[in-house]
Amino acid sequence: MNIIWSKYIQGVKTLYYSRRLRFHDMYAEQYQTLFDLSKETQLKILEIGCGPGALAGALHRWYPNAEITGLDRDSAFIQFAGEHEPGISFVEGDAAKLPYPDNTFDVTISFTVSEHIDPSAFFQEQLRVLKPGGVCLVLSSRKGITVPAPVISDSDREQRFWDKAGKYDHTKDQYEICRYPMSEAELPLTMESYGFQQIHTGFVTVSLTPDNPDISSSLAYDMINASRQTELDSIESVCHSIPEQVSPEERDEMIRLINEKYDRRLHQYDQGEKQWDTNVSLIMVVRGVK
Repeated sequence: MNIIWSKYIQGVKTLYYSRRLRFHDMYAEQYQTLFDLSKETQLKILEIGCGPGALAGALHRWYPNAEITGLDRDSAFIQFAGEHEPGISFVEGDAAKLPYPDNTFDVTISFTVSEHIDPSAFFQEQLRVLKPGGVCLVLSSRKGITVPAPVISDSDREQRFWDKAGKYDHTKDQYEICRYPMSEAELPLTMESYGFQQIHTGFVTVSLTPDNPDISSSLAYDMINASRQTELDSIESVCHSIPEQVSPEERDEMIRLINEKYDRRLHQYDQGEKQWDTNVSLIMVVRGVK
C-alpha cells in the first residue's frame, strides 16, 4: 500500500468513527421519532452517499427487519464499509444516476449529501426508485456549538499554519464541495417542488461532551480522540493539497503540537479535571413521502 493511499484510508477511518459518534445508540430515539419508520416491517432501505457505513450500521441496529443497501461512488468507502458493517449490502454507484429500477425501495436516506449534488438529479432519482408511498429522508448538518477545552485551543503557531492553508488551499472550489447548500427553509421547499408530499422537518441534537457523567470513560476517550484525529487528518490533507507550501519539518511540528495538546486533555480527564468542552451537532431531518 503506497503512502498516499494509506493516508487516504486513515481519513476514511476517521470519518467512520466520527460518524459512529453521531449515530450512537444513545441518540437512536431522536432519530427514530423523526424517521417515523416501522420496526416490524421488512423495509428495503437505500442509503445514498453512505461513505464508510456508519449510518447504514445504525439503521441495521435500529431496524433489524430491514434490508439495507449503502451506495457510494467512492470505492474506498465501499470496501471499508463492507469490512466494518456486516449484514448490509454496499454498492458502488452514482447518486445522480441510481442503478436501480423504478419503485424498488421503501425508504431512501442520505446524510450530508444533498449539499453536493444538483437537486434535480438528487430528488428526481429518489422519487423514481421509491415505491408509491415510500419515504425520503434527507439528513443535513446545521451550525452547532463548539467549545474547546483551553488546552486544545490552537496555539499561535497552529493558527499561522491554518491561516496559510486557507490562503493557498483551494480544494473546496476545485472539487465543487457544497455547491448546492440550502437553508432550513429551502431544503423542505425544494423537496416539495420535486414531487414529495407530507413534508416534515425536525432536528437531532448530538452532544459530544466528555465530562458529562452519563458518558462512559471509553466513549469520552473516543470523543476526545475523534477530535484529535480530525485535526491530524486535516494536516495530512493540507500537505497533500499544497505540498509546495508545507515543509516536512512544519508538518512534523504540527503533528507534535496536536498530539501533545490532546494528550494533555486526556490527562485532565483521567485526573477528573472537568473542562466541559463540548461539540454539539445539530442534524436536520427532512421527511417526505412519494
